[in-house]
Amino acid sequence: MEKTSQPDEKVFDDVLIADLTGAQFDDPNLDKDQIGFDDESPYPEVRSAVANTDDFEMPVSTLRTWVIGLAFAILIPGLNQFFFFRFPSVSITGIVAQLLSFPVGRAAAAWLPNWTVFGVKINPGPFSVKEHVLITIMATVGAGSAYATDIIAVQRVYYDQRYNFSYQWFVVMSTQLIGFSIGGVARRFLVAPPSMIWPANLVNCALFNTLHSQQYAGIGTRGGLSRERFFVYMFLASFVWYFFPGYLFQALSYFSWVTWIRPQNTTISQLFGYVHGMGMSVITFDWSQIAYIGSPLATPWWAEANIFGGFVFFFWFLTPVLYFTNTWFGEFMPISSRTSYDNQMNTYDVKKILTPESTIDLAAYHAYSPLFLSTTFAISYGLSFASITATLVHAFLYFRKQIWVQARRSLHEQPDIHARLMSRYPQVPEWWYLTIFLSMFAIGIISIEVWPTEMPVWAFVLALVIAFTYVIPIGMIQAITNQQVGLNVITELIIGYALPGRPIAMMMFKTWGYITMAQALTFTSDFKLGHYMKVAPKPMFWSQVVATVIAGTVQLGVQAWMFTNIPDMCSPHQKDGFICPSTEVFGTASIIWGVIGPALQFSKGQTYYPLVFFFLVGTVAPIIPWALSKRYPNSIFKYINPVIFNGTGLIPPATAINYVPWAGVGFVFQYVIRRRHFSWWTKYNYVLSAALDSGLAISILVIFFGLQFPKNGTIGESNILVWWGNTVPFTGADGLGTPVRPLAPGETFGPSHW
Repeated sequence: MEKTSQPDEKVFDDVLIADLTGAQFDDPNLDKDQIGFDDESPYPEVRSAVANTDDFEMPVSTLRTWVIGLAFAILIPGLNQFFFFRFPSVSITGIVAQLLSFPVGRAAAAWLPNWTVFGVKINPGPFSVKEHVLITIMATVGAGSAYATDIIAVQRVYYDQRYNFSYQWFVVMSTQLIGFSIGGVARRFLVAPPSMIWPANLVNCALFNTLHSQQYAGIGTRGGLSRERFFVYMFLASFVWYFFPGYLFQALSYFSWVTWIRPQNTTISQLFGYVHGMGMSVITFDWSQIAYIGSPLATPWWAEANIFGGFVFFFWFLTPVLYFTNTWFGEFMPISSRTSYDNQMNTYDVKKILTPESTIDLAAYHAYSPLFLSTTFAISYGLSFASITATLVHAFLYFRKQIWVQARRSLHEQPDIHARLMSRYPQVPEWWYLTIFLSMFAIGIISIEVWPTEMPVWAFVLALVIAFTYVIPIGMIQAITNQQVGLNVITELIIGYALPGRPIAMMMFKTWGYITMAQALTFTSDFKLGHYMKVAPKPMFWSQVVATVIAGTVQLGVQAWMFTNIPDMCSPHQKDGFICPSTEVFGTASIIWGVIGPALQFSKGQTYYPLVFFFLVGTVAPIIPWALSKRYPNSIFKYINPVIFNGTGLIPPATAINYVPWAGVGFVFQYVIRRRHFSWWTKYNYVLSAALDSGLAISILVIFFGLQFPKNGTIGESNILVWWGNTVPFTGADGLGTPVRPLAPGETFGPSHW
């Protein structure tokens, strides 16, 4: 008698897996031992953080949602813009908005009267999780300082250009909103497929479900502490602990213990220091340092391993080799610094090479100095070049079938439960996105044509083409790995060659080229959060658009008030700390790329010409693991990803302190505990991440507003702030940035002719 298989057994072949996940590629996030059935996501990360049910009648776009959401959309962006120009600064992050809006919503549900005004209920009942999601999105979509506000500030501070509010509003709105239109097109590729998991959103989902005590199958049946109690305990622990590395004992944060043994040894400081070194001391007790590049509990382990491998090779092997062989004259500077230098190891004084019209004075340039970068800064440019070409090649090799399939697949045809539940809701009409695009395109052209920006319309169109080309490839990589490839360097390079000597045009081109893509991915990421939490698409659309308009307008108003009412705004010695560090970096970049231009740095015969070959490296590199994974389909090669190049994009100022402990914590939780204690990981992992982030964020605010901001930072300056544990990381050769080859007074380094 022939033996038959049991009806509930599943045989996993490529066709079945593609049917379950929607992935038309070998998905490194898929664990075939943990695939779920019966209306569950095939990804355990998603099952543990996201409910597989929906209450279609739950209130969402209520009056109290909009009142609370828009109040936060005014308050948080306004405060962030105010402190954006200050050093030291503080930022009110999305997780703070998520936490603060919860008690406000609960209070509104408890205290508002049960009246109906013009058919609208003032209090529709208990505060729902969907209302909370919508409020949080309104509070956070424009919370950070709008990138284009730096253009306005730089024009004022560096180029003495003061244009009216219409110009400012047109530039900010166009750069902030035009990306939303392409984000709408990208939804079918980046939101609907279950394989696009967007790991960072899972932390938010876990926190929403924990705060609202949502119960669902994906949590599992493990006993012990409830998620709610576990969150409270970890939140309090994180909040209290940060007072030590964040204020009382900062050496716990910058635990560069090797440099404390011989603090004046420059070789040790370059290798083991945390401030200007490569951070080979590798220890920190500060969650803000560990999670500086994103929570290690949210990023998949295979992606963390890629980033760690890239870091070790490029920054612990290649960078020291280049530095100690004095390549690019590196030994005359610290090995890691975000400052640009002249040939006397002073900060590059761009004003020495400018004409009164803010163009380059070549005679002054040749009389002064070429521009030099620290070795890590130079390598970071090279890796940025490599990631640009590697992203496109990787997307073509791995994602071309996925893009083709998703282009023809509707929402109800998606294989997972979340897409099928969301298919019940009316979708956003395509003409809404088209209207956003045409209107923002029009005001973008008005802003560059009516005012003297020196930016032609063709450059505006080219910037948008670059952004639109990269949205889906970069979005797919971010949705899988939790890492975003930046377009800021490549846009600077292109416009620097295309329109040399036009710094305002350079800044605008970079902003439209880079921020359009970034805003599109913010839009799609928020839509994925709404997708997971079953929030209808139309309220999601309007909440993001309206909140972005309000936030950008508020930020421009705050910025205009500050420049009008704060004396010596943006001067290096402003008495209240409003020295505008970001504006300085942005302005310096406008001169380096827009005035000096890449031709004097990266063209043949120039110091940093070899970095151009990283474009070729990025083109060839993805082909090798792709070919090997075809030959050996179950090997490690299928996990190799372009994040090897772009994952270390925050170096400098980030160092090993932000990567090695991050990868270590990720290995423990995302590999060891996930494999050996899967039920614990399922129940607590994302809640732990949310608790640590939340406690840290609230602790930072309390320390800043309670201990650093009052009395202009003089609290504790004669005791707490000056004891050994708060000064040792910032003294010695590491803290001072002393190079291996210090110069004698008047001595120079570098080429004799440039």
